[in-house]
Amino acid sequence: MPTLIGNEESFIETLCNLIELDFDAVAAYEAAIKRIDDGAVGDRLGEFMSDHQRHIQELSRIVRDLGQMPPTEADFKAVLTQGKVIIGNIAGDKGILQAMKSNEDDTNQAYSQALQRTDILPQARPLLERNLADERRHRAWIEERLTLM
Repeated sequence: MPTLIGNEESFIETLCNLIELDFDAVAAYEAAIKRIDDGAVGDRLGEFMSDHQRHIQELSRIVRDLGQMPPTEADFKAVLTQGKVIIGNIAGDKGILQAMKSNEDDTNQAYSQALQRTDILPQARPLLERNLADERRHRAWIEERLTLM
C-alpha cells in the first residue's frame, strides 16, 4: 500500500505519522511472532519489533521537545498490517514473512519520503537515517529468508 508519509504540511505531522506507522509495525510483529512456527525466525522478528519500539520512543521525544503530544497507539492501519499477517498465516511461515515484507516495504517508503522533506530539523535527520537503515535491514533479512524457503 503506497504511503503518503512525508507529504504532510508540517514536519511534525510527518513525525507523528511515522510514530503511528511504527506502532502499526509493532502490532504486526506481535501478530507474526504469535503465529510463526520457526523459533529462530520468531526471535529475529522480536529483534525487529524492538527496533520499531525504539523508533517510537526516539521520535516521540523529538515531538515532545517541539511542544506537541506524540501518538500513543497504533491507528486504524494496524488492522491492515495485522490482517496481512493473519491472512498470510494460512500459507504458514512463508505467508507470514511475505506479509511482513509488505509491511516493511511500507515503512521503508515512509522513511525514504520523510527524508526527502526540505524542512527536516537538523537533530531529526540522523535519527530518520538510522531508522531507515533499520527498515532496510529488516526487509533485506526477510527477503533473504523468503528466498531460502
